[in-house]
Amino acid sequence: MKIGFDNQKYIEIQSQRIKERIAQFGGKLYLEFGGKLFDDHHAERVLPGFEPDSKIRMLTQLADQVEVIFAINAADIEKNKVRGDLGITYDVDVLRLIDAFRAMGLYVGSVVITRYNRQSAADHFQKRLEDLGVKVYRHYPIEGYPHNIPLIVSDEGYGKNDFVETTRPLAVVTAPGPGSGKMAVCLSQLYHEYKRGVKAGYAKFETFPVWNLPLKHPVNLAYEAATADLNDVNMIDPFHLQAYGETTVNYNRDVEVFPVLSAIFEHIMGESPYKSPTDMGVNMIGSCIVDDEVVCEASRQEILRRYYDARCDRRQGKGGDEAVYKLELLMKQAEITDELRPVVAAARDKAEQKDSPAVAIELPDGRIVTGKTSDLMGPSAGALLNALKALADINKKVHLMSAEALLPIQKLKVEYLGSQNPRLHSDEVLIALASSATNNPLAALALEQLAALRDCQAHATVILSGTDMTIYKKLGLQVTCDPQYETKKLYHR
Repeated sequence: MKIGFDNQKYIEIQSQRIKERIAQFGGKLYLEFGGKLFDDHHAERVLPGFEPDSKIRMLTQLADQVEVIFAINAADIEKNKVRGDLGITYDVDVLRLIDAFRAMGLYVGSVVITRYNRQSAADHFQKRLEDLGVKVYRHYPIEGYPHNIPLIVSDEGYGKNDFVETTRPLAVVTAPGPGSGKMAVCLSQLYHEYKRGVKAGYAKFETFPVWNLPLKHPVNLAYEAATADLNDVNMIDPFHLQAYGETTVNYNRDVEVFPVLSAIFEHIMGESPYKSPTDMGVNMIGSCIVDDEVVCEASRQEILRRYYDARCDRRQGKGGDEAVYKLELLMKQAEITDELRPVVAAARDKAEQKDSPAVAIELPDGRIVTGKTSDLMGPSAGALLNALKALADINKKVHLMSAEALLPIQKLKVEYLGSQNPRLHSDEVLIALASSATNNPLAALALEQLAALRDCQAHATVILSGTDMTIYKKLGLQVTCDPQYETKKLYHR
């Protein structure tokens, strides 16, 4: 994979920028941390060279100054809201994140349950946290938020919220997902700090859109693609342009709410410290791109992948037309077609030749291997096995696993586990390959090639099963599917 981003430079200059912002406010800063602190695979894909844990590693540079506060919306606890990428509820993810932060040597000070209105599930979660030794605070709904500023900035507004006791200069406010109330927690804390005569400040960390890249730069278009279902729109920051005569990029929600935020700052602090939404940010990611061409190509691929994902979501009833239409528009703006993704044509050609579903994988050297549906295995498993053979320079016709090793797995699936499909999925083939590697040197050689599949492109002519999709993603393959099922059944698992 070609590198387009300097990860080490990013860690260094990003931590330095945050230190400068702490000093600007006299030694106390509430930093609203948006996006994913761990496992930021979107940034990894559009900025080749970016490492998924870069942001948390950057915070470890400031470990002795950092205190982490988690915000979680009581309504999300009540309705068991789930993180789509992990399949776990927000409250469980808070526990996961606390463990992860602590494992990195970062201090987690507390959890704030926002918009608390006596939800029973929130009460149970608070008790669970307190039993685990975690401090919990409550913040309450404010009528007319965020526009009723006289009420918000009063003892009946922010003043009713619990004040979160912090002990370190940098309070990082993060959350398991959007809509958790991170900004409101930061502003509530500023209100209480100033009531106590303590000077403090607020800043915002959002990875995308990148403020110092052009509005229609592929990286910023890829962010719009990633949030197509939220209807976020990148736009020129009009407040920054008016204040400084400089063109910068922000997104619609921050631009729309800035006049309100500015007024809240004035009520709390006497004057607003910022003249624009861009001023509030501390993101230095755009300054660490070292090869714009590589980054642009990766971002175009991401937009195309998001387009296929949206079409599959629509086919499965998990999304609608709006996201698909927006992605079609983004593809036109970025001048993207299927030709950008050679695996699409390769998979479709194979499917047409064999009159059955097929999968294609593009190897790091540009070779494309395919897999078709057979009596023994599905196309994703076949393509995966053929890719490993190609990487190990093993003849495609060589059998790495004996029928004696595979048939018992099929029998187990059908006769004991109730499966109607005897064909092996990707995970089952890998397990069989690992078992065969004990006695077969070629199987062992093929298994050693798995790491080389990371960042390779793949395409399937049908929607892959959840099992196959999970295996491909765990291996780091960047996979897309045509929005159709293998069969005409109404129920698909």
